Amino acid sequence: MMIWEKLNEDMKTALKGGDKVRLSVVRMLISELKNERIAQGADLDDVSQRKVLASYAKRRKEAIEAARAGGREDVAGKEQAEYDITMSYLPKQLSDDELRAAIRKHIESTGSAGPGAFGVVMKSVMAELGGQADGKLVSALVRELLG
Repeated sequence: MMIWEKLNEDMKTALKGGDKVRLSVVRMLISELKNERIAQGADLDDVSQRKVLASYAKRRKEAIEAARAGGREDVAGKEQAEYDITMSYLPKQLSDDELRAAIRKHIESTGSAGPGAFGVVMKSVMAELGGQADGKLVSALVRELLG
């Protein structure tokens, strides 16, 4: 089932169940997808939909960090709930250990060595793991492992 269909189904369920937080987040996600669809001028495939949701989740994560830095735990709690709901529509994120193992595999398969091979390894890793890991984290780990 595509993300779009799942969101519409969940919106109906949240509306009937009176789950205001989930309803609000699902409506926002649908709005984000519609805006991206208009911007691209075409329907979004599943990969594009995941990218839009991942971008939204990243903004929520940044908002959580900003709220905590400002001592606003009430706002951080609200943002955390939105983040958790958004992440439920995305593939499971890999742990650091799983990500390191995947990067090592790509380094070996491409025969890369040294910092000069960063682009080759990043391209290979992101093509396979795109929605399962944050790009910043992948970049940092690739740099670390290429040494």
